[in-house]
Amino acid sequence: MSKGTIGVTTENIFPVIKKFLYSDHEIFLRELVSNAVDATQKLKTLQSFGEFKGELGELRVSVTVDKEAGTLTVSDRGIGMTAEDVDKYINQIAFSGAEEFLEKYKDTANSIIGHFGLGFYSAFMVAKKVEINSLSWKEGAEPVRWSCDGSPEYTMEKGDRSDRGTDIVLYIDDDSKEFLEQARIDTMLKKYCRFLPVPVISGFEQEWKDGKMTDTDRPKVINNTEPQWTRKPGELTDEDYRNFYRELYPGQDDPLFWIHLNVDYPFTLTGILFFPKIKNNIEVTKNRIQLYCNQVYVTDSVEGVVPEFMMLMQGVIDSPDIPLNVSRSYLQSDTAVKKISSYITKKVAQRLEDIFKNDRSDYEQKWDDIKIFIEYGMLTDQKFADSAMKFVLLKDSEGKYYTPEEYKLLVEAAQTDKDGDIIYLYATDPTAQYSYIKAATDRGYSVLIMDGQLDSHFVGLLESKLEKTRFVRVDSDVLDNLIRRDNKRDVELTPLQRNILTTAFRSQVPMVEKADFLVSFEALNAADMPIVITQNEYMRRMKDMAAMQPGMSFYADMPDSYNLVVNTEHPLVQQIRDSAQKAIGESVEPLAETVEKSNSEITALRDAAGNDKQPDAEAQQKINDLEKSVAEARESQEKIVSEYAAGQPLIKQLIDLALLGNGLLRGQALSDFISRSVGLLK
Repeated sequence: MSKGTIGVTTENIFPVIKKFLYSDHEIFLRELVSNAVDATQKLKTLQSFGEFKGELGELRVSVTVDKEAGTLTVSDRGIGMTAEDVDKYINQIAFSGAEEFLEKYKDTANSIIGHFGLGFYSAFMVAKKVEINSLSWKEGAEPVRWSCDGSPEYTMEKGDRSDRGTDIVLYIDDDSKEFLEQARIDTMLKKYCRFLPVPVISGFEQEWKDGKMTDTDRPKVINNTEPQWTRKPGELTDEDYRNFYRELYPGQDDPLFWIHLNVDYPFTLTGILFFPKIKNNIEVTKNRIQLYCNQVYVTDSVEGVVPEFMMLMQGVIDSPDIPLNVSRSYLQSDTAVKKISSYITKKVAQRLEDIFKNDRSDYEQKWDDIKIFIEYGMLTDQKFADSAMKFVLLKDSEGKYYTPEEYKLLVEAAQTDKDGDIIYLYATDPTAQYSYIKAATDRGYSVLIMDGQLDSHFVGLLESKLEKTRFVRVDSDVLDNLIRRDNKRDVELTPLQRNILTTAFRSQVPMVEKADFLVSFEALNAADMPIVITQNEYMRRMKDMAAMQPGMSFYADMPDSYNLVVNTEHPLVQQIRDSAQKAIGESVEPLAETVEKSNSEITALRDAAGNDKQPDAEAQQKINDLEKSVAEARESQEKIVSEYAAGQPLIKQLIDLALLGNGLLRGQALSDFISRSVGLLK
């Protein structure tokens, strides 16, 4: 038996410190099982080179829990180690045997996992003592037993193992007893080792017997050694892909599409990415895509490997070329990663374009499910946005789908305004905005349905991509103003009529929480609605975007601004106009004249003083008196018109009908409207 001190030098002390950066203590099991798989794969490589001439026999890795003894053992039948190997690879921390082996057999040893030489020492995170019992594959080799309690001191002596391979025995610490529970170990193995290329055995299969689940004598294989991403796409059917998805994500709906990644130059990358069905809200989670290194699970935090928008996808990426730190848990930003990310983006775009071209009908049927993914990608990745213009779709109110180029050809003749801009009318709620949509389609216009969660941002992107194009929500103005022509009719109202109608309608608008209304007049078609409520396109867009984007609370806190557009050509509005002028015109007109005359005098006094000077005391007093006269006249005018309008059910009825059509009539105002409607029917 020999004793010694584990070699720690200035050159390799850093990896020792790094072992404390493992984010989870459970990572030790992945490291030990990976090492066992390495040893097994090395033996296969040696046989392929003719260096190992013996029988491989059954190659597998076993993980055994002995709760009574307090041990957890990882065993393999790989190449094993001699005393010299143990001294070289174990006693000198962070010297990677895998690196040396890869260099020697670099053309065929692609499946060797360990790159760091530190994985073995992760065992000391959970063990108070670790033993190695090993016998090398080399002819005439003697077994070796190594033992260490976590301090720099170790013992090494001749062992008693009679079969080629290695046992790593962990004597579990008192504060890590959870790792002596079979269920805990099985869970960890399924997480980290479910796709390793060598069978991993842990415990026994169970079956229902005598009213409970009991162990059988059949060893339980944890992993699938040939997952679908390791096979060629031509060997797989659609059902193979669906079955693999179910294996990865049991209980979820089948995926919409999938992409099989398979490249070996200028980097090695395999994997399968799935387009899942996304529910009502965006779920940009960080654990949808799993990263593997030669079939060893590394992490589900792949932000550095795949573009942000692909976090909506699910699946597996496997690459030995993605640089990892010693914990294999955090990705480093470097050229290789950027190339891989660009490649994945390109492949996703190509796959979507192929699906669109080859089976457009199926693509359109699934569009509503993949729309959020594509829009998110276009909003966050410029290169993807450029490619996606070939297969992104726009859906109209009739449920028909168009590419942007197809839709432009459809509407440019009818929906080009006087400035030469093509106007894309759209609705965000086909039910609530039904009357606006119908009015537009009756006029021969097309209306897009933009009811997705990202559409408030997406319309801005499309406007930047499409020349001479504006997106306008169908309820943002009266139809004649949405697509402006040169033949707009003037509103024929006298100043007195405009004053009376403005006050009459404004005074009867019920209180709507966080909403302001501005009364305006348009000479629309007599067959159009008497009152139309619209919402300014710019302000509404800002508020919609503020709801999803931090830093825009200024817009989010502002009240909604609506235009109450009165159609002066409608017979009912003309009836209200004539009746009001007849009833209160003589009372209001002198007050209006007082306001106009006084304002003229105020302007003259200010002009006399000059723009840059304050009026003298006498002039300022006259201005103050005149301003008081204006305020009193306006107050009297407001009172007369408001009291008159309050007694006119027709005014209230028209306003409430417009509010009701926009979902803005609620509470007491809605109750009053119903009562008034019943009264008008009598």
